Amino acid sequence: MKWVYLALAIGFEIAGTTCMKLSDGFSNLKWAALMALFYSGCFIFLTFTVKRMEVSLAYAIWSGVGVALLSCIGIFFFKESFNAMKLFGLVAIIVGVVALRLSGAK
Repeated sequence: MKWVYLALAIGFEIAGTTCMKLSDGFSNLKWAALMALFYSGCFIFLTFTVKRMEVSLAYAIWSGVGVALLSCIGIFFFKESFNAMKLFGLVAIIVGVVALRLSGAK
């Protein structure tokens, strides 16, 4: 169940951060309200996750997967820049998350 909670936390975080971008600095209150709703869900499920999983592993996966997926959303949907250094950074994050998972953390 901890992996389901973590996946939900990641999904809500991605939705919340996407709404943050769409809120245009709180100029669009509909997106700002959705951002608050999604971030609330995110932290509720992240709290359930860290009750069942080591915080170092949960937070690394949550933040790493979130950064990687949000970078892709930024590139493909918001037409943000993409270059070799950004790709290297994303690969480094993924390698770090995998290394933590393989470290034996539960």
